[in-house]
Amino acid sequence: MTPAEGRAAVVAEAMTWLGTPWRHRGRVKGAGVDCAQFIVKCYAGAGLIDDFDTGEYPRDWHIHRDEERFLTFVPRFAREIDAADVGSGDLILCKIGRVFSHGVIVTAWPQGIHAAVNAGMVVLCDLDRDAGLIGGARKFFTHEAW
Repeated sequence: MTPAEGRAAVVAEAMTWLGTPWRHRGRVKGAGVDCAQFIVKCYAGAGLIDDFDTGEYPRDWHIHRDEERFLTFVPRFAREIDAADVGSGDLILCKIGRVFSHGVIVTAWPQGIHAAVNAGMVVLCDLDRDAGLIGGARKFFTHEAW
């Protein structure tokens, strides 16, 4: 798969999750998903990574702990890049609470898609306009093969 095909596959898979209700640790399209599971299911559904279990975690782990859970699994399949290099299919991790605890898949800058607890479902967002809703500090990642 070429990088362009991979990027398109991630975005296409993510779009099929639109409207899926937000559910802590959910992993089922149309029934429920949280932001960590959404990321895994989109990249696995696009054929870029193997599906895997992110492990148990409480719903509010990011508020009470300093453990960087996202940063334990994201670098397994992605490398950090500069914001200027972000393209469709890339991943943005946002700091909410004490740690990087939310992920957004870029569809076409500045549009992204994520499992938003505030909206109660997977929604599209404007990464410039909605910065307050999805965290201030950000890290940007692209698939390791791109």
